[in-house]
Amino acid sequence: MSIPIDLLKHYPWLPSLQVYYSDIATKDPTAFIEEAFLKYPDGELEQRISKIFKAAFNNLEEIKGYKADELNIYLYLIVKILLYVLNNKPISNRVANTYSKQTYKELIEDNDDANLYDICKDLKLKFDFLDPPIEYGINLNKEKREILKTSFKIHFTDYLKLAANLHDDYRKLVHNALSEGYVYLQKKDLIRLLQEHVRRKLIVEEVKDDNNIEKFRKDLLKIREFKELYGNILNNWELKKEDFEYSFKIGFKEGSDLSNNFPPCIQDILRRIQEGMNIVHTERLFLVFFLHALNYPIENIIDIFSNLPDFDRKKTKYQVEFAKKKEYTPHSCSTLKSLNICKANESKDEICLEGYYSKKLDAQKKLSHPLFYIQLKQYRNSMKNKAIKTKIEKKDER
Repeated sequence: MSIPIDLLKHYPWLPSLQVYYSDIATKDPTAFIEEAFLKYPDGELEQRISKIFKAAFNNLEEIKGYKADELNIYLYLIVKILLYVLNNKPISNRVANTYSKQTYKELIEDNDDANLYDICKDLKLKFDFLDPPIEYGINLNKEKREILKTSFKIHFTDYLKLAANLHDDYRKLVHNALSEGYVYLQKKDLIRLLQEHVRRKLIVEEVKDDNNIEKFRKDLLKIREFKELYGNILNNWELKKEDFEYSFKIGFKEGSDLSNNFPPCIQDILRRIQEGMNIVHTERLFLVFFLHALNYPIENIIDIFSNLPDFDRKKTKYQVEFAKKKEYTPHSCSTLKSLNICKANESKDEICLEGYYSKKLDAQKKLSHPLFYIQLKQYRNSMKNKAIKTKIEKKDER
């Protein structure tokens, strides 16, 4: 059976995707992604995919701005391709967890049980919808006696498949109502099983065939929009995977000057701009993403670029505002090195070259992101000021 197309827009992981979008299944993945970016040229596709990954990296329970539209179908397919070429199990797990939690939320909030019936039938589950609901058990909780009713039962073979990776004791078959081969379930428990099904569909086991993945990745990275999206995801991951123990809240404050704490790579770009020299496109992007991450006002960022020989205020304003809308994360240190933007060796900066002492590891640790550089410098400055203040207070006490 084929489900209603609107239901597929909510849940693009359903088998009927191959019925409604059979043309996509036959396409080369690279061609499909090229066409997807052409079909949605306004940047919404990239923004919504970025939101999925950001929600996953922050372990959020839902995806901000989730919409059940045709674009949602393309998002699901592109996310699967991204997870394959990223070939990173922790990222795959996080995205699968977040996406499946969003699915659970959508299903729980859907009051039309007919949709749940259609979903189960589309998955070819041995499933029955009971109308009216039937009584199937009693829940005794202290002195309270609750009659259990449900409209849902699923064959035990499908129940065991869906619950295989759920290890809660109460999910064991022996602890559930079973009659004539069917397990009787509350709606929320059935939806939890479907959530697990979705999670497993997105889990990508790390592939050993590095050569094929690398070839596929190189082909995809020829697509400009995909390359930007891919780089932004990696930069976000670099920020989140680092458990930076000297975290210090950083950000633009009117009247304060953060520039003394900027890393050498940013200092070098700013110096050349102030001297009226041209900077390359990758440096411009990095500077804009960096300043946006610090919540610099848009007009302040535009004014910084005003010394460039090719400065055009209207064009710069558009580009800076567009970059803010994209919510891209500044490049990581490893990316900056590959782009020849890193200035650690030229500046002989101690923090860049030597990193910092990790109390957790009892060893020196390299910085992996320029934003951590500011955090560390601000942390050290705050500790230094605190020590001076304490010294003055002790002196006054005498």
